[in-house]
Amino acid sequence: MTGAPVGETRILLVDDQPQFRRAAAALIGATAGLRLVGQAGSGEEAVELADRLRPDLIVMDVRLPGIDGTEACRRIRHRRPDIRVILVSTYERADLPGIDDCGATRFVRKQDFDVPSLTV
Repeated sequence: MTGAPVGETRILLVDDQPQFRRAAAALIGATAGLRLVGQAGSGEEAVELADRLRPDLIVMDVRLPGIDGTEACRRIRHRRPDIRVILVSTYERADLPGIDDCGATRFVRKQDFDVPSLTV
């Protein structure tokens, strides 16, 4: 953890929908022990920021422009296996091919996204 207070979880938020990023950022910002360290709108940007920002946790949409969230997750976990990744989507898990073998820590439907879902 780079300069993070003890017990603080550094989070990178990745979603191409600004309204979800705003809502998730507000939730994270209002929660003690969580700190938003960056935001991205694409899978490629997520991979780059994961290397540069070194978050503890990435909350990432599955359907992204460019490389999708599952491929970005694979690349991130290959480079940094210590980073936990929570994949989120409005779609059901069964409708998302590749989600079970990309290395994600957890899957959460966007409709169910809340502070307890960040506990991994």
